[in-house]
Formats: sequence, C-alpha cells, structure tokens
Amino acid sequence: MSRYIKAIQCKCPKCEKGAIFKDSGNPIFFKMPKMYKSCEACGYVFEREPGFFFGAMYVSYSLAVAELVALLVVVKFILGFGNIVLVISVAILAFLLSTFNFRVSRSLWMYFFERKSI
Repeated sequence: MSRYIKAIQCKCPKCEKGAIFKDSGNPIFFKMPKMYKSCEACGYVFEREPGFFFGAMYVSYSLAVAELVALLVVVKFILGFGNIVLVISVAILAFLLSTFNFRVSRSLWMYFFERKSI
C-alpha cells in the first residue's frame, strides 16, 4: 500500500525519496508541472525512452473519468441539481484537477514499469 501512496505523492519509483516534479503547476495560470530529468536522490532517469509517457495519457483519462463520475453521482443523484449545474461543475472540476491528473498519471505510469527488488 505504501507504494501507491508514494506514487500519488510523486516520489521516485526507484528510491521512493526524491521528487519527480519541480513544481505542482497551476491550472488557473495555465502553468503545467515541470519534471526533473532524473531523481536527485538516486539518479534514476524518469523518461526511459522517447514517448514513454504516451501511455500515461490513458491513466490520466481513467482518473478523470473516475473523478467526473463521482461528481455526477454527488451533484445529480445526492444533491439533486439539474443538468446545467452538472455541466458547469464537471467543466470546473476537470479544469482544476488537470495538473493533479497530469502529475499522478505520470507517476503511476512510472511505478507500473519499475520493478522493486525485495
């Protein structure tokens, strides 16, 4: 379970100490998170080959779908709001969570391919 927590915290998949990202980004100012080239603690290179993070887009899509379905259940079925409020809340949440999804999806993608020696 701790590896999943480290993945969500965006720690290095090899040593689980160094940070993957220099900053967390800010969707309001259209600033995407910046990644380090390698881990400052152990030297692990994050981008293993060109296009390595292409698959992270699928992880990001899955995260966004899960978040927005949860929002749909809360707004539509629990709170009972109409479709206009639902569409506006989905657009706002998708925009605000974009940098979070970007960071976590790349981190999870790296953890998926890193074998941890026991």
